[in-house]
This record gives sequence, structure tokens and C-alpha cells, in this order.
Amino acid sequence: MELVCLDLEGVLIPEIWIAFAEKTGIEALKKTTRDEPDYDVLMQYRLQILRDNNLKLSDIQDVIATLEPLPGAKAFVDWLNENFQVIILSDTFYEFSAPLMKQLGWPTLFCHRLETDTDGMVVNYHLRQKDPKRASIKALHSLNYTIFAAGDSYNDTTMLSEADVGFLFHAPANVKAEFPQFQAVDEYDDLKRLIANASSRDIKL
Repeated sequence: MELVCLDLEGVLIPEIWIAFAEKTGIEALKKTTRDEPDYDVLMQYRLQILRDNNLKLSDIQDVIATLEPLPGAKAFVDWLNENFQVIILSDTFYEFSAPLMKQLGWPTLFCHRLETDTDGMVVNYHLRQKDPKRASIKALHSLNYTIFAAGDSYNDTTMLSEADVGFLFHAPANVKAEFPQFQAVDEYDDLKRLIANASSRDIKL
């Protein structure tokens, strides 16, 4: 019984905070988990920028509504669904994800939630659990699944370590350099081959 777990942003969809930074012109919002290993530090930094600029959840959602999955991502997800069960393990938020999940065919998504006030300002965020990606892999292992995982950032590395086989995909040079134990590729066809080769079954590419 084999299951594939994927990160979302940078792997299947554009980085939402970078897209929002480009729309607003706020360069500081371009910092992501590729740059900051401590997720709480990163989120507190982002929330402060939103407060300082009076930006609401709806402002971010308006930008998300204009985004599309990365080229080839939908076909890749379709191939995965034909051959494996698939779960997206992401540090995004349910308040962000729906438009892009719809375009990807509604794969199962485990992520987090945002808290807003009556004016629609984002006042806090709530993790599903501590170290959620690693915890999810551990839970799936307890159900006797073999897990193949792929991600691109610091916050994916515990997931990749916990998986039976982990891969870096679209990862920046700094992450590749710090985690050379994970095979790194940049094209969906190459990732398909790695996953198929890791499988105990005869998977058609």
C-alpha cells in the first residue's frame, strides 16, 4: 500500500506570498520557507507586515483568485491519482487554498487555518499540530502505508526524512546544498520516474 505526499506551494502552485508581494509591491513579503526555517518566525513577520499595511484576508484572496497551478502540475496530479493515493501536506491555509485545489481536481489537503477579526484583518494563525508534515507521515506509517514524499523547502525536510523515500522538487540551491541526502529534480517527468522507480509495483510513466 503506497501513498504519495506532496508539498503544495512551489511544487504544484505558485508561492502565494510571493504573488501577493508582487501585487502589492511589498518586497518583504517575498520571504518564504525557502529562506526562513522557523515557520513561526516567518508567520509573525508576515502578520506584522499585513498589520502595518492594513491588508486584509480578502486582499490576499483576490490575488489567489488570479493564480493557476504551475505548468504541468494538473497532469502530474492526475497521473499520481491513477497510480497512488495522494495527500497534499502544506503549510498554507484553508482560507487560501480552495481556488487552486479546484483547478487541481480537489486532492486531499492537510493544512492550517487563519484567524481574522470582524474587519477581516488576519490576527493569528493556527497550526493543525506541531511539526505537522512529519506527524502526518508518522500517522500514515502507523496505518501501514509506504510513503513517497516531495517538497521544496526547509519546512518539508522533516517530512522527507520521515517518508520511506523523499525527494526535493523545484528546491533552491541553499536547500539542496544543506540536504544532499535527498535526490533533487526540477521537472515533473523526472519526479514521476523517481516515484515510479521507488514503487514496488510496475508503474507506467
